[in-house]
Amino acid sequence: MDTVESSPIRSTRRTRLLAALAPVALLLAGCSGGGAAGDKPHVGGEANLQLPDLGSVTFLGMPGNVLLSLGLIVCALGLGFGLMTYRQLKRMPAHQAMREISDLIYSTCKAYLRQQGKFLLLLWAFIATIIVVYYLSLGFGFAKTSIVIGFSLIGMAGSYGVAWYGIRVNTLANARTAHASLGGKPFPCHDIPLRSGMSIGMVLISVELAMMLIILVMLPGEIAGACFIGFAIGESLGASALRIAGGIFTKIADIGADLMKITFGIKEDDARNPGVIADCTGDNAGDSVGPSADGFETYGVTGVALITFILVGVHDQTLQIQLLVWLFVIRAVMVVASGISYYINSAITRARYRDANDMDFEQPLTLLVWITSVVCVLSTFATSFLLIGDIGNGLWWKLSMIVTCGTVAGALIPELVKAFTSTKSRHTREVVVSSNKGGASLGILSGLVAGNFSAYWIGMAITGLMAISLWISSLGFADLMLAPAVFAFGLVAFGFLGMGPVTIAVDSYGPVTDNAQSVFELSTIEDGRSNDDLAAEFGHTPDFEKAKFLLESNDGAGNTFKATAKPVLIGTAVVGATTMIFSIMMGLTGGLTQDVDKLSLLHAPFLLGMLVGGAVIYWFTGASTQAVTTGAYRAVEFIGDNINLDSGADRASAEDSSKVVEICTRYAQKGMFNIFLGVFFATLAFAFVEPFFFIGYLIAMALFGLYQAIFMANAGGAWDNAKKLVEVDLAAKGTALHEATIVGDTVGDPFKDTSSVALNPVIKFATLFGLLAVELAVLLRFEFGNVLTGILAAVFLLASMVFVYRSFYGMRIDERMEDMTIEGRAAEPTELVTAS
Repeated sequence: MDTVESSPIRSTRRTRLLAALAPVALLLAGCSGGGAAGDKPHVGGEANLQLPDLGSVTFLGMPGNVLLSLGLIVCALGLGFGLMTYRQLKRMPAHQAMREISDLIYSTCKAYLRQQGKFLLLLWAFIATIIVVYYLSLGFGFAKTSIVIGFSLIGMAGSYGVAWYGIRVNTLANARTAHASLGGKPFPCHDIPLRSGMSIGMVLISVELAMMLIILVMLPGEIAGACFIGFAIGESLGASALRIAGGIFTKIADIGADLMKITFGIKEDDARNPGVIADCTGDNAGDSVGPSADGFETYGVTGVALITFILVGVHDQTLQIQLLVWLFVIRAVMVVASGISYYINSAITRARYRDANDMDFEQPLTLLVWITSVVCVLSTFATSFLLIGDIGNGLWWKLSMIVTCGTVAGALIPELVKAFTSTKSRHTREVVVSSNKGGASLGILSGLVAGNFSAYWIGMAITGLMAISLWISSLGFADLMLAPAVFAFGLVAFGFLGMGPVTIAVDSYGPVTDNAQSVFELSTIEDGRSNDDLAAEFGHTPDFEKAKFLLESNDGAGNTFKATAKPVLIGTAVVGATTMIFSIMMGLTGGLTQDVDKLSLLHAPFLLGMLVGGAVIYWFTGASTQAVTTGAYRAVEFIGDNINLDSGADRASAEDSSKVVEICTRYAQKGMFNIFLGVFFATLAFAFVEPFFFIGYLIAMALFGLYQAIFMANAGGAWDNAKKLVEVDLAAKGTALHEATIVGDTVGDPFKDTSSVALNPVIKFATLFGLLAVELAVLLRFEFGNVLTGILAAVFLLASMVFVYRSFYGMRIDERMEDMTIEGRAAEPTELVTAS
């Protein structure tokens, strides 16, 4: 049952809550500063921006718009690479039993995605309402408002579409990887997941880049701003919903399946466990759908932020055109660089490991990241020299150096993450050692240590690289633009994403390796089947134990590189959000000519906004984890009641497996609905309280979110691979140590794959949607004074708090402590007195 309390009690509590919160809302409303006097404020933001004529400046003997059009050829080549790889995967051999399991996983994934598509449209209706009210109130007219609405749908469809493609490719690769392990050689087990990951990465980046180039080159400059803002909001909404709901879904299923290993003493991915199919679906829903949509959105939003800065902050129109063309040519060149790097790395890895009987699965992935980093850096300098080498003051090499700071970060941060999450990491091994004597308690504490230490080192690395970019921006940039440091930080985020296809590829490697293990077990290929056909294919009778060892070892590498992509994406979100926040500041301060003193801790609303931003981050963390906790409880309850280990059946029924998927989907959507509307109304409320309060709120969300996400992601990664070390290196499945690390892993699951990763799109969504919200608030304050905006702030805040309240009290497990059945209890408990 989903209800928690009877309706009268729930209604009474809600009434009491609203009554208690009303004074707080009114107090916040009273913070609204400024009156209606003075000149009418400039509003409209990015929708008012007009692109200059890109064809008025020539590069390499051709107009800028023509050069950018050639980028569409690069996008076509990237799509061709992805689709060619897709066909190669489809033609690879896979045992019939493995294909059946893979197809079953894909069918449940499709059902989940269809549900999410309908859910996305519901959430989009809230955003569309604000967009329509905002732009019509500005007098933009129906046509321009329709453009924003249309491109928001295109952006959302882009996030949704690449997520679907990612699932399709991964569910082809999982069976092929499982089948390849039967050959007893490690190289194919590595090659197939990386090949599928590159297919996803190239398609994702190519589609995103093509959409932005079409807006830049083919649409009239006067509507480009509206197109970009609508596109960015749509893809941000899509990524937020898919990332949050997918993260909740996957960890409900993962925890539900994992706890059965302790409860019933069964093996990993036991086919009789109804939760395993849901777990496999969740691997794709959380670890494929989420990152694909997130990467798509991050790449796009960072581009929109930089375009906005160039049009707002750069004085000279010719320089604007030069920077815009340079920016997107660099993006196209980096797609090519990523493809070249993949082929170089593939040749090296094939020569080294093709006939090997053992390999370090992490080594080729590490080499790929560094090769791509070097090729991208060289490409950046060469392209910059060719395109803008004639601009004075050495601007070409200075910009290249700043982008290089981001590119280096994209390679350095994974190395730092590995220091805390890899199976070779001293921190991960510390989790195992502490769990051996101290059980799950000390293991969990060691994981928390790893997460905290990682936040320090990664934070210092990001700060150091941004400081270098700051120093470079001080070398003459101030004569060319406003706030050159902000532009430098935006270029660092741009450099982070330069290796976009490879970053997505190594992240997508993980769900394939995880699924491959499950497909192998669920196929029950070891149980009484003829191996003659397999012996004929591979030239020897398969060694099933060796195959399972290879898959488990490869999964450890997948876990590590899933972890490495998370801080790269969250770092990009925070640095990119800084650039977007700058555009809000520009509008509020008349181009940094007035009220600049309010962007200070001395301005009390600004400080209060920072406090509230931190509060929202911690609520979000709790709300997303609560959805996982309740859903996992229900999944464990159902699986425990329905698992049948004594019937002689070799696998769980399709009906029971579907029921677990249904439980995961229901709680994922319930949790996501509360979280989304909580963030949606909070963004409106704080924008209407006071503009500079809102700036403080956004800055705090970015900073608190950065460290919370890194801490949680890497603590979870350490717990995950600690379990893998026990299973593979120590061969200690079924022991007390194994049970202790399983407990740590279940704690880490929502840390690394739900709360931490979803902070990235939430921060960007709040910033993008805030662009509209704060300008609407400024307009209403000018037209009607503080009373209306104060009342609206109070109403929106109360609405947000209702959903904050529901995110826990509407998501509770719904079982009274007094009614619990406790195994092994010797006597009846004394009477309990509980608060209502």
